[in-house]
Amino acid sequence: MRWRGRRQSNNVEDLRGQGGGLGNSGLGRGGGFRIPVGGATGGGGISGIIILVVIFFALRACGIDPMEILSGGDPAGPGQSQVQPGDPATTSARPSDEMSQFVATVLAETEDVWNGIFQAEGRTYTEPSLVLFSNQVRSACGSASSASGPFYCPGDRKVYIDLAFYDQLARQFGAAGDFAQAYVLAHEVGHHVQNLTGVLPKFNQMRQQMSEVEANRMSTRVELQADCFAGIWGHFTDQKGLLEAGDLEEALNAANKIGDDTLQKKTQGYVVPDSFNHGTSAQRQKWFKRGFDSGKLADCDTFNNPI
Repeated sequence: MRWRGRRQSNNVEDLRGQGGGLGNSGLGRGGGFRIPVGGATGGGGISGIIILVVIFFALRACGIDPMEILSGGDPAGPGQSQVQPGDPATTSARPSDEMSQFVATVLAETEDVWNGIFQAEGRTYTEPSLVLFSNQVRSACGSASSASGPFYCPGDRKVYIDLAFYDQLARQFGAAGDFAQAYVLAHEVGHHVQNLTGVLPKFNQMRQQMSEVEANRMSTRVELQADCFAGIWGHFTDQKGLLEAGDLEEALNAANKIGDDTLQKKTQGYVVPDSFNHGTSAQRQKWFKRGFDSGKLADCDTFNNPI
């Protein structure tokens, strides 16, 4: 992706190195929408219990009360990642200045695209902020650690990311490349677009009356639409001549690597379709490519079309 020398967004808050404290809540049921990465979702068994016990005492040893964290409710919730990256302690130290410049540039490109689309429809696009943090952060959706992965919080209209996540994306999941990284950010901005258009508020209201399986199915449609919106951004970025050979393949590879079925096979050896809440690898690739090919909002209706 040809990003150097282009405008960087002013809507970036750099909180790296400032800590933040986890407080007494996680990202609750009405909280952030995340990119899913790693971990198990179905089953459990003795091995899962052992892991939980180890984590419990590890947190206690660090002076953190696990029960206090759990009191905030389900840390994932329908429409969010049920599987998280590894221990934040394994991530790299302070991300490079180049990486922060990169995401600020990608954010600026999303601003240009969505301002143009909203203006063409006679609407005003309210730009989201991007919060860079390290280790942990507090948002209007609750507190989160780097293990939460990138997420969008509708409550404060901000995207949150620990840039060390990109190292994990490449190293552990085989999704390297700058356009793969841009896809992750564009997906979270896609959730912001859903928030502005009323999709997220409606979903958060409806899922309170849904069973877990029903909420997961609706969440999948929400997430796939965000993938399609990311594809729309890619469409106009390509029209600007900013994409290089292999960029589209990088994004599609990333979409493949973080599909629910692929993640579950990787982490637990089998899949539990009723637990899917982001979409299969094939679905995520399909909807990103659909937005990329057309560049039209009307083609991203995941709620009234087969997914």
